[in-house]
Amino acid sequence: MYITPKLIKARALDDYKIELLYETGEEKVYDMKKLIDTCKFYEKLKDKEKFKKIRIMGLSVQWESEEDIAPEILYNDSILKEK
Repeated sequence: MYITPKLIKARALDDYKIELLYETGEEKVYDMKKLIDTCKFYEKLKDKEKFKKIRIMGLSVQWESEEDIAPEILYNDSILKEK
């Protein structure tokens, strides 16, 4: 079984993107826009101020209203950050 690397930093960016830093040194960006637009579970995050209130929870991220993303989706569906 594959376990995703430990997430050590997460920051909400503009346009519903999340900047991620993993213990491996990988810097990635995850785009939440499609999920927010199509999934009722994430509806509250359309409010950009609520979206910005992100925190690390275990191997993934969570918001104040307790929305979260499966760690393997967050890791595997994010793209490496351009340097």
